[in-house]
Amino acid sequence: MVRFPVCEPDLAGNEVKYVKDAIETAWISSSGKYVSRFEEEFSKYCGCKHGIAVTNGTVALHLALTALGVGKGDEVIIPSFTMIATAFAVCYTGATPVFIDADPKTWNIDVTRIEEKITPRTKAIIPVHIFGNPCDMDAITDLAERHSLYIIEDAAEAHGAEYKGKKVGSFSDIAAFSFFANKNITTGEGGMCVTCDEKYKTACKYYKNMCFPIDGPRNYLHEDIGFNYRMSNIHAAIGLAQTENADYYRSRRIQNFNIYKENLKECEGVIFQIDEKDTVNVHWMNAIVIDPDKYGHSRDEVINMLHKNGIETRLLFQSMARQGALRKYGCKCDGEYPVTDWLSENGFYLPSSSKLTEQDVQIICDLIHKFKR
Repeated sequence: MVRFPVCEPDLAGNEVKYVKDAIETAWISSSGKYVSRFEEEFSKYCGCKHGIAVTNGTVALHLALTALGVGKGDEVIIPSFTMIATAFAVCYTGATPVFIDADPKTWNIDVTRIEEKITPRTKAIIPVHIFGNPCDMDAITDLAERHSLYIIEDAAEAHGAEYKGKKVGSFSDIAAFSFFANKNITTGEGGMCVTCDEKYKTACKYYKNMCFPIDGPRNYLHEDIGFNYRMSNIHAAIGLAQTENADYYRSRRIQNFNIYKENLKECEGVIFQIDEKDTVNVHWMNAIVIDPDKYGHSRDEVINMLHKNGIETRLLFQSMARQGALRKYGCKCDGEYPVTDWLSENGFYLPSSSKLTEQDVQIICDLIHKFKR
């Protein structure tokens, strides 16, 4: 029996009201009013002018890459420590993902290693704000400007996170968000591209809707290959309600992380992610790494103990360089990525829902303390 799931959505706002309205008015397709309202409110929340709602975060990345003209023969730099959707989206375009190891403290892409991987074929950089920790966007922007590269923020895990007082999503040509059920803001399944550039907005809207003309008649003549990436009005109704409470969800995740960290700071061998400088980390997931030599048990032993006590967990991402699918695709997977391997082998998520109480977190921390040798 699971006492504490690793994550569950908090749907205590206007979700039911808005979904009921969408159903009762029969606007359940992608043409309903909640799609445009969600796009407007979420993009505004991110400090961007335009939002383009889509079916999930993976296709948001693919749409962004397509809108920027990334394709066969191009290379796109991504972190080796990320969810594989980042790499797959690049592969969908025919381009090749190129991997950079993680920083050992922040767990984000190691910005000091990016330039050595830039070649004449490099067209874009995708920084991933891992677990809600914003990347060093000043350094990434400087590299992109010097080498004439696009930036696509993978902000799937970072709704409301801030870098130097600005929300993530506003530092790139196009940013991609996910609204999967475990995200700080959710639509169940869903995603969005945000941008401040009118031409990129137009390109995203064009490609996401089968390349039908944006303003012309629907004559079923298509000049380009497009995608059916439209979000339904029902999903957008949930997303609008979630966006109305975005700051609350952000504060809850941050608060719960701080409780975890305070209670486990004296537990030798339990390692937390360190925030990038001048950021607000929204702690999508409360991830920890276990040093077995100092803690006295391995990561897997800790997970098994927690599971026996009804505490659900999840492993961290596996390195992109260890993925058979990417090796088959033709990616260079023979490099050394020691930080990513360390995270993959020793890290896991603790329960992270916005609905967790301080008492819930305390129970989990007490178990980890008592299990330590």
